[in-house]
Amino acid sequence: MSFKSAVKKVMPSKVFETIEPAGHKAEAITLNTLRGFPAKDLKVIGVTGTNGKTSTCFLIHRMLREAGYNVGLMTTVAYGVNDDIHPQIHHMTNVSVPEFLTRLKEMKSQGVEWLVLETTSHALAQHRVWGVPYSIAVMTNVTHEHLAYHGTFARYLDAKKKMFTIANHNKKGLRTGVINADDPNALIFAKAIEKPLTYGIKKGDLRATNVQLSPNGVSYKATFGNVTYNISCQLPGSFNVYNSLAAVAVGQVLGLTPEQIENGIAVLQGVEGRMTNIDEGQDFDVIVDYAHTPDSFEKLFADIRPMVKGKITAVFGSLGGGDKGKRPLQGEIAGKYADEVVLTQEDDRFEDPDQILNDIAVGAEKAGKTKDKDLFLIHNRTEAIKFALNRAKKDDMVLLLGKGHEKTQEDANGEHPWDEIATTQRILKTKH
Repeated sequence: MSFKSAVKKVMPSKVFETIEPAGHKAEAITLNTLRGFPAKDLKVIGVTGTNGKTSTCFLIHRMLREAGYNVGLMTTVAYGVNDDIHPQIHHMTNVSVPEFLTRLKEMKSQGVEWLVLETTSHALAQHRVWGVPYSIAVMTNVTHEHLAYHGTFARYLDAKKKMFTIANHNKKGLRTGVINADDPNALIFAKAIEKPLTYGIKKGDLRATNVQLSPNGVSYKATFGNVTYNISCQLPGSFNVYNSLAAVAVGQVLGLTPEQIENGIAVLQGVEGRMTNIDEGQDFDVIVDYAHTPDSFEKLFADIRPMVKGKITAVFGSLGGGDKGKRPLQGEIAGKYADEVVLTQEDDRFEDPDQILNDIAVGAEKAGKTKDKDLFLIHNRTEAIKFALNRAKKDDMVLLLGKGHEKTQEDANGEHPWDEIATTQRILKTKH
């Protein structure tokens, strides 16, 4: 039984909810003490933000690996050391404290020089990463998400800013913050750390110019003072200009050469469930992506719409028990850009599935979509994907959003195996 469970068992729920953060911290301190503080003396690059964290971590990890470093990686998608990377099965980015400490200890035994650690607001608020000596803190962006947990946007910001505060107190670290200058909250993070380094397209110390977007990736020139980098990244989407720029900034902080930075970013071929193209010989495009916030929807659809000759069909849902306020926003954005919208299951948990879909449908209808004409509610995700694929014709695109790399689907009866990419491949093979 975990420390949290033991406390909860003997304490009234209302009292427990009041002291829960303290309980998390006590658990972290106790387990770190018992296990000898596994994170001690590790050099850690933390990446936080609403969107882009995982891709940014993979870009940094690959760049450092190509430069010859012994590098650990922990993200929503996978974890491991160097090229020995394992899928992250858990339905969370930062695992429980006991498992986290076990992974840290294993990485340390393998002589890891740098750990690239994706870090969520939940993990920071719940002290799951207590004791981690962040050396470099990276902020990708902060937009509308997780307010069902944090309550207010200000508290969400404070949770993410905490990583920068921790890094700033680490006198053995580089005390450097890599911050998206184009994000309206950039100054909040810059003020929290001794050495801020900003990046962006519109502004920033490190600036991207001559940006070129294609279905196969992005390319641009990045300039910092008198130094110019010619960046070619195989991850498509304008958001990957920002993600790769963050990686360039980290490479610069660590003193990598322009050639090491350019090569490291160029060789990463993709990240599972992030703009993953599914090709089974069909004459239309199918993309699987983890996008599940209004901001990520807006950026993804805005990038993709000009590239598609035919019809766009978007298939997605929204997390049960999550931020209900984002649902109509997701529906409205998809309804604005996509020709057809198919609403389906995305981890209903204990919430009424029909209510979730109807919440999203309100936004899609606001954007002009009509049920059973260009707006369809199909709860079973396999059937929804099959429906969308069967309607697709030459030069169309089907976007499967929200699940990405995840390997489970959660409802009131618990978690069930799910693989969006494998399911889609199977349907396409059957179709042909």
